[in-house]
Amino acid sequence: MSAKPSVVSRRPEARSADRERLLTLCALRHGELGRIDGSLLARTAQTPEALDRWFAGQVIERSPKADKARNILEWALRDGAAIEEAEDFVGRQLAAAYAAGADVTTVLDPDYPANLRLVPDAPAFLFYRGQLDPADARSIAVVGTRQATPDGRARAARMARGLSDAGIVVVSGLARGIDTVAHTTALDGGRRTVAVIGNGIAGNTYPPENAFLADRIVDGGGAVISQFWPTDPTDQWRFPARNITMSGYTQGTLVVEAASTSGAKLQAQSARRHSRTVFLLRSLAATQAWARKMLTEARAEFSQPRQLDLTAPADQDLPLAVVEVGDVGDVIARVADAAAVQAAADMRLELAGAW
Repeated sequence: MSAKPSVVSRRPEARSADRERLLTLCALRHGELGRIDGSLLARTAQTPEALDRWFAGQVIERSPKADKARNILEWALRDGAAIEEAEDFVGRQLAAAYAAGADVTTVLDPDYPANLRLVPDAPAFLFYRGQLDPADARSIAVVGTRQATPDGRARAARMARGLSDAGIVVVSGLARGIDTVAHTTALDGGRRTVAVIGNGIAGNTYPPENAFLADRIVDGGGAVISQFWPTDPTDQWRFPARNITMSGYTQGTLVVEAASTSGAKLQAQSARRHSRTVFLLRSLAATQAWARKMLTEARAEFSQPRQLDLTAPADQDLPLAVVEVGDVGDVIARVADAAAVQAAADMRLELAGAW
């Protein structure tokens, strides 16, 4: 195997130029075809050499998204104005981010979150306020309904407190209800917490009443993270995309309290596709048919031997762990060391550089 990809060893000014080139690809917008899929770029442009291939018109993946990207790229390389417009857009977005006290990382950067680098639908970039921390590789998402019951709030607080005390970073979505309890509990214990939000980092906080909580997360040594352009508004479709990223950011998703229509259920499904453990509280499994069904299906899948299919599509459901938990210790026992996750992410980056 060759040496590790050059992204880590490149001079800061070179990394900055590479970063802006990647963001320019993300910003290209064709009048009919729209934009290149960000997760495609995240998978195939993780090194400067791979980025050079993109700007040479080479898209190595074979998929419908890649075919669309190839058409957009060919158009943009023919039409210099398209590249210039994308560069101007990136400049305005970076200015908005910096004015909001935010920064950006991309799949080209060594501080890109390790867990995210291991999933096939990661975003190509993240804007963030606060600090990224390698310790986030040892993290669990604590999620649930916005209309939390008193019992649900108490359970969320108990689980978040136990995870934080064990040195596991609590990640949630800054929403009302369970998310707010999870973040607040970690902060009250003097621990780091990370919020993954569903709108641009330079926009108004959603929900508005959690603006103070967002600032408290940043001031407390945590981070508020967005996969969207800094000035993007709060749109309903962004929240399922946010849940996918939150799942990928963590080692597993703990669902405290959620109905069948909840975004927390969608995140649990994403966690299964990401090969991440889904933790369902026993009280949830006792009251929600969707949770019982997920547990039953997971147990049935594990009981049926099957041959590993390396050609299966990335979004195919796999027989992964869904665990019914009654105590935080059931979760802690299944969380890997951050260094192990980072090593896997480094290997993923090294393999990307070998193409």
